[in-house]
Amino acid sequence: MAISIVCIASSPAYAIDDYVKRFLKVTEPIALDLDGQGQTKAFTPGDLAEGKELFKTHCINCHVGGTTLQDPRVSLGLETLAGATPPRDNVDGIISFLREPMTYDGSAPSFWCRQVPDTWMPQEQIEKLAAFVLRAAQKAPGWGGKASS
Repeated sequence: MAISIVCIASSPAYAIDDYVKRFLKVTEPIALDLDGQGQTKAFTPGDLAEGKELFKTHCINCHVGGTTLQDPRVSLGLETLAGATPPRDNVDGIISFLREPMTYDGSAPSFWCRQVPDTWMPQEQIEKLAAFVLRAAQKAPGWGGKASS
């Protein structure tokens, strides 16, 4: 007697990070401002969850909840990011800052934030980190020390 076994492969249910879902309000890919010039880039909930983990690993010691411990006047809030020179309220602006940290007014190198070279964090990872910071600035309640919408 021959026995036939049929295996049906199914992909696991996609689990969305609770913080990303609840506070960043992302359950499907979203388009974020890439360059301040009208270009956008799509980021999945998984991308933002990875960005959150990168933030927790590399940034949270100085930027708890989007604040800046060394200078509380300069947070990672959306208005503050937009007011920087150059503006940091888009993915590329945040990446440019991380690659070469400058003071808020752009007049000198910043010694408070570590430079993040491509050899340390490749482009794909730094984009996810920047996307997390940008989306948190847009949506996370209390991010940067202010109530968010």
